[in-house]
Amino acid sequence: MRITSPNHTSFTVSNMERSLAFYRDLLGMEVISDRIAPAEFAEKITGIPGAELRVVYVQAGGYKLELIQYLKSQGERIDPRTNRPGSVHLGFNVDDVDQAYAELTAHGVKVQSPPMLVGGGPNKGGRGLYFVDPDGITLEFTQPPAQPQA
Repeated sequence: MRITSPNHTSFTVSNMERSLAFYRDLLGMEVISDRIAPAEFAEKITGIPGAELRVVYVQAGGYKLELIQYLKSQGERIDPRTNRPGSVHLGFNVDDVDQAYAELTAHGVKVQSPPMLVGGGPNKGGRGLYFVDPDGITLEFTQPPAQPQA
């Protein structure tokens, strides 16, 4: 077995319409699929008895994000803060992190800080910020460093 390429990232959300207002309407992601997963499939693949799911795929920049709402057998809310082992965040490149910051804050999105200079790693010299979706899931926008002119 070998991994050949990424396929998608998945987030469990508490309210699909609220999440679509965020990911589709605010962030501009395109809905590419919206379905109710058959109960037999949902129970088997998740291992959750009685699971019934609404599954929506959105994409931006060719990357797919799967949003899942448990219509039945929904679990308890977890604490998704980034310092918790097992928490995740998803990062996207943007062309203008200052504009992104202005749009996010204008819509009342909780942003952890204004855009900051990235001091190391593969994004060194770029600028980024963390913010959270309606369920408290952390997202990151990075504006890559400008390429030197030849």
